[in-house]
Amino acid sequence: MLNFSKPTVEQFLRTYVISDFAVSKDEDRIVFNTNLNGKMNLWAMDLPDTFPYLFAQKDQSANFIKFDPEGRYVLTGYDNDGDENYQIYALPSEGGMPEALITGEPNEKYYFTHLSDDGKRVYYVTSEGNPNFLNAKVRNLEDNSDTLLNEGESGPTYLSAVSEKEDVFVYMRLLANTYIQLFVKDGDSMTSLTPDAEKVHVASGPVFVGEKDIYFTTNFDQEYSYVAKYNLDSKEFETVFQIDNESIEGIKYDKENNYLYMTTEKGVEDVLYRYNLETQALETLSTPFDVVGKLVVTKAGNLYVLGRSATVPFNIYKSTTGNDWVSITNNRVLGVSQEEMVEPEVVTYKSFDDMEIEALLFRANPENDNGYTIFWPHGGPQASERKMFRAMFQSALNRGYTIFAPNFRGSTGYGSSFVKLVEQDWGHGPRLDCVAGIEWLFENNITKRDKLFLVGGSYGGYMALLLHGRHPEYFKAVVDIFGPSDLFTFVNSVPPHWKPMMERWVGDPERDKERFIKDSPITYLDTMVKPMLVIQGAKDPRVVKEESDQIVEKLKDLGRDVEYLVLEDEGHGFSKKENEIKVYNMMLEFLEKHQG
Repeated sequence: MLNFSKPTVEQFLRTYVISDFAVSKDEDRIVFNTNLNGKMNLWAMDLPDTFPYLFAQKDQSANFIKFDPEGRYVLTGYDNDGDENYQIYALPSEGGMPEALITGEPNEKYYFTHLSDDGKRVYYVTSEGNPNFLNAKVRNLEDNSDTLLNEGESGPTYLSAVSEKEDVFVYMRLLANTYIQLFVKDGDSMTSLTPDAEKVHVASGPVFVGEKDIYFTTNFDQEYSYVAKYNLDSKEFETVFQIDNESIEGIKYDKENNYLYMTTEKGVEDVLYRYNLETQALETLSTPFDVVGKLVVTKAGNLYVLGRSATVPFNIYKSTTGNDWVSITNNRVLGVSQEEMVEPEVVTYKSFDDMEIEALLFRANPENDNGYTIFWPHGGPQASERKMFRAMFQSALNRGYTIFAPNFRGSTGYGSSFVKLVEQDWGHGPRLDCVAGIEWLFENNITKRDKLFLVGGSYGGYMALLLHGRHPEYFKAVVDIFGPSDLFTFVNSVPPHWKPMMERWVGDPERDKERFIKDSPITYLDTMVKPMLVIQGAKDPRVVKEESDQIVEKLKDLGRDVEYLVLEDEGHGFSKKENEIKVYNMMLEFLEKHQG
């Protein structure tokens, strides 16, 4: 009989991303954003046929997809090689070459928010004229005129919901990841949807139900987000329902059946629920995925979900009942079954102050174990490591590495207080949570003290640099993927609409000068002695190239072993498949080189 070789790293890296999708009004077509041909483009399937075809080619990431209700066109938004300056484009209904619709200077942003039911008016938010706080406008497609609806102030302000009659608007003001206000504008008055807008809380995801009720999620006066509603006549706030120890992250309204669908973030997994507005019954729905990327409820009441799990890449699923799921796409690892990949264990450990930290532990298969472990601090920082497919993880596991990913303080999914613990403390508590996790690995004989690597991206890259500088004795080598290296330069280089929230998130460089020095990786150049690989996107608007340039230059001046890869056509991530493959192959080769 034939004997085939074990799966190669390349097979795992050949999986594809699906970042967004939309379903046509009659559900006969689905359009999704994917790098199926190596670069991000829009592809489509004419249901029930599930053979994908190229729908629009621009070789750029799209941040939304919207069908015209009358079937005349499709709207989408593109940036330029990851610079996140998204602008709005239109396509013929059958696809084709995107044409600029609402655009401006290359450094301006135009974010789509709503399309009128007759498809004649496009609501959007733009940085043009108000780069820090943003303005909301509406474009009349019949005469190409723009009308200013709202000028943002105090913080970046987004148009979040428009009533059916287009006479009532809900605005979201983002003051921090943990302080998001919702206001309703009815006529000339602007009213908070929660009882006290000045009290720090999160309110998001507004949905109009009927003409008078606005449903939304909030953690006002609570640890976990729940569903609330605001009545336009009575101007009263009311709690609708909450779920113990789970944050409700988003709601969708099924007008046909009078249901609310919602997902909750429960640690490393998402849970999907259905709430009957008439009977007030709450039902947990079973799903074939662990993490929900997007939920769509069609006019007929059907569900479509972009979901993934640790061993299943991004796929789009459909259900007519909420439980009978069918995968519409078939995105899979080339020649590798789900059973051949590694599911994570969910573990907990005590940190330096006895706080309990949850983590994902991916154990290398015994027959393949090379004895080394990759410690992975996630990005965000107000995010979390979830049970979601990462080609990088499965390719490293294939090479015999064990992977440990802690949800240190500041991670989402564990309550409001836990998320806030990273604010104005980027480098102390979370760092010591990571150190405690490393010691837990040693104490439980998961890895040996001389066989630990450190890899992180974004905030995880910052943490990788900081751990390297302050605890170099733990690591064989370090990989930093677009991580901030100096808090002083970082807070001044972020996009303009991020700047209003930097004080609450990171701190004030003058007031907090001593802490900024202590928590900046660049302070610890003398102890960064282990081999390093640094990856950076040249067009990254969040962590600009200079953040990596400066630490690489200084370390090289000190004679350190530093490899540096700059991707000229990427931003804060990898949208092009060949770049992603290049990065992760380079990373694995770097780790293998430093195993000795």
